[in-house]
Amino acid sequence: MTEIRVRRVYDDYSPDDGKRILVDRLWPRGLSKQTAHVDVWAKAVAPSTELRVWYGHEPAKFSEFKRRYLAELDDPEHAEAWSQLTEAAKQGTVTLLTASRDTERSQAAVLAEGLRAR
Repeated sequence: MTEIRVRRVYDDYSPDDGKRILVDRLWPRGLSKQTAHVDVWAKAVAPSTELRVWYGHEPAKFSEFKRRYLAELDDPEHAEAWSQLTEAAKQGTVTLLTASRDTERSQAAVLAEGLRAR
């Protein structure tokens, strides 16, 4: 059975992570590509800059962020990247990585929930 995990990209690498996919539009500050152990940088699946700036990781805005982000995933810019994520999840364990300190209220959490529902 496929496992979908969400972790901070700054957390220590684990061989149990399976395919490690960074789902942020911007590369995490102060982190080299070697240290990050990222298999795929899926920046096309990340929220638009406008949505990311509007949200600002304010917990009170999370439910509206989630609604808007799910709507964005249906647009052509995000649809192909979303499809690639769902295909990766069919192959085995996937760890969605984000630089966000609050992983439970991040785009990675929204994506993980969507992948688990499929």
